Amino acid sequence: MIRIMLNGERRDLETPVTVLSLLDDLKIDPRVVAVEHNRAVVKRARYAETVINDGAEVEIVAFVGGG
Repeated sequence: MIRIMLNGERRDLETPVTVLSLLDDLKIDPRVVAVEHNRAVVKRARYAETVINDGAEVEIVAFVGGG
């Protein structure tokens, strides 16, 4: 079991996951969010290879259109 901080809230995961897997588990379309992992912005092209381990801090920000 690993523990991460996701958008400021503690969350337990069974095993380390990639950013892409986490987004999939959360039912979030990776095309409409920005992800920060341990205070560094993750490029969308690296979502599948960026592993989230125990103690990681992850922020997911959704883009909102307006007018």
